Amino acid sequence: MTTRARGEASRTTSGTGPVEPALPADAASTAAAAPTVKCLVWDLDDTVWDGTVLEGDAPQPFPDALATLRALDERGILHAVASRSDGPRAVEHLRALGIEEMFTVLEIGWGAKSDAVRRVAEAINIGIDTVAFIDNDAVERAEVAASHPTVRVYRAEQAAELPGLDDFRPEFVTAESRSRRQLYRGDLRRKSAQDAYTGPAKDFLATLDLVLTVRRATESDLQRAHELTVRTHQLNTTGRTYDMAELRALLTSPTHQVLVASLEDRFGSYGVIGLALTELTDSDSVLKLLLLSCRVMSRGVGPALIAHVVRDALAAGRRPLAEFVPTDVNRVMLVNLRFNGFDVIERRGDRILLGIAPGAAPPAQDGTIRIVSPAASPPHAAAPIQEGLNGQEDGEGREGQEGP
Repeated sequence: MTTRARGEASRTTSGTGPVEPALPADAASTAAAAPTVKCLVWDLDDTVWDGTVLEGDAPQPFPDALATLRALDERGILHAVASRSDGPRAVEHLRALGIEEMFTVLEIGWGAKSDAVRRVAEAINIGIDTVAFIDNDAVERAEVAASHPTVRVYRAEQAAELPGLDDFRPEFVTAESRSRRQLYRGDLRRKSAQDAYTGPAKDFLATLDLVLTVRRATESDLQRAHELTVRTHQLNTTGRTYDMAELRALLTSPTHQVLVASLEDRFGSYGVIGLALTELTDSDSVLKLLLLSCRVMSRGVGPALIAHVVRDALAAGRRPLAEFVPTDVNRVMLVNLRFNGFDVIERRGDRILLGIAPGAAPPAQDGTIRIVSPAASPPHAAAPIQEGLNGQEDGEGREGQEGP
């Protein structure tokens, strides 16, 4: 058995930040503005564990690596593998050590690690600038850094230091964050099932048994609601952000309603994936903000949630209105509004006001998604209501369950 000193090949510089290659002099401001890391990609041999599987070793994991895996997982930062090795043997050893479940994506083979890192980002649908990479080999680090200049690259012996770096400190750590690994692993199982499905996409959605739970937000939802306003840009009608104090005030305002939406299917929970904020008057219900996590973009949730808000407003005798502020990436939300019967009423600067025509019939419910919701009264007084697949509501009293 041959075991190289951990990080030996890369002990060419000192310090705690990414070091290969050296940043150019004008890169300091770019580095300072880098987004929080969403996924840390690990080499295995001599990085996660002390030894080389292919050399017949049964290497044990480094304590520092295990501690960092667990610490970052608690913050909602995902882990993945990009390693040169025999795939089945490496996976078998990960399972033997009881840590295979810690990794969302496994890229193990003999190709370039820069390609593996790119595939990781694509698999979990995150920007390459939110990925970090850790490896004991200086050549591998340099190859990844050259191909992906925005990927932050670290030496193996820096593993213990990573949880203390600002790049690995999200603004909030919520219940949603702590379950992010399970959420993304569920997403990958769904994708695998979808790739294997040979029928139309609409028919595949029907096999998922989708349940959308829409309820009044409570104090315990504030951090997740704020996180959604900050992190969600594409599926967002206005781009407004709200701090915790603003959201707390809106929760208790008699002229506002704040709803949160969660989604689940036969593979498990997606978590809290949506937020709808409306301003109420005697005659109108004005949708000030509606947003959805990009993770549910292909599930038809946008039209379903908008249709629910419309039906809720009409049932209360109010005309549904909606504000829309176009950005470079949110046009799909305007399409969703128009699909649900909203027409443009006025344009003022960058703001568009849309509305449902007076006397219009409520939109039909999409048969692929079952919606479960409490009534519009405060949660402690609400009787659960279920919207059946025919778009009608019944009082069976079944409550929905919930699901980066």
